[in-house]
Amino acid sequence: MARGNQRDKAREKNLKKAGNVKNKNTQTGSQFAKSQEDAAAIMRDKQKKADEKRAAEAAGKK
Repeated sequence: MARGNQRDKAREKNLKKAGNVKNKNTQTGSQFAKSQEDAAAIMRDKQKKADEKRAAEAAGKK
């Protein structure tokens, strides 16, 4: 009996896990391009800040 219950619990868990998977892109082409550009802008800002921080540390060590 325990094995049957374990099997049922595993089946429920797998069904729940499979239900959370996103199967397709729901954005239109222009929305997807905009979201990509927004993410790229954020990453450029982060990189710029990191470069400035490295430059400041290098100037401080001289």
